[in-house]
Parts: sequence; C-alpha cells; structure tokens
Amino acid sequence: MAIAEVTVIPIGTASTSLSSYVAEMQRVLEQQDGITYELTSMSTIIEGELTFVWRAIEALHEAPFLSGAKRVSTSVKIDDRRDRASSSKQKLQSVQEKLGG
Repeated sequence: MAIAEVTVIPIGTASTSLSSYVAEMQRVLEQQDGITYELTSMSTIIEGELTFVWRAIEALHEAPFLSGAKRVSTSVKIDDRRDRASSSKQKLQSVQEKLGG
C-alpha cells in the first residue's frame, strides 16, 4: 500500500484565502474509490494501492482549475512499501512505542 502526502496550492485566485478550494478538494476525495485520506493543516495524506492514489492526486490537482484557479502547484511525496503492510497510523504507533507511550 502507498502513503502519499499531497499539497495543492491554487495560484492566481481572487483571494489569499484558500479554504474554499481545500473544502472542494476534500469533496473530490470523498468521490474517489480505493483510498482513505486525512486532511492535515498543511497537506492531505492519502493511502491505498498506488493506482488509486495516483487517480486521487490527479483529481486533486484538477479541482482548483475547475473552481477558477489560473495556475496550480502540486507537491507529492510517496512512501510505497511492498515488503509488508504499512499505514500512516502504524507508522505513528511505531514512533509512539519508541517514545514510551
């Protein structure tokens, strides 16, 4: 399973506030098959088989254009572990265990 961290920045918008774009991108993610996702204050974490993750990233990148943005900058980091099952939750639990909590 792949874990992706995606940051989409609409550029050339009428306002410096981007929360309406972020809300629309979350609606787009609700429609995507084969993934789970979590919104954070700076990005969105997407988990699933790589094919589904790429489709979700493409949909996220397109969403601001459909909402009127003139330019979009998208940054993606992917952790694709294939030797055993992995998840964002499992990775966080592993660190917590090592911290003694």
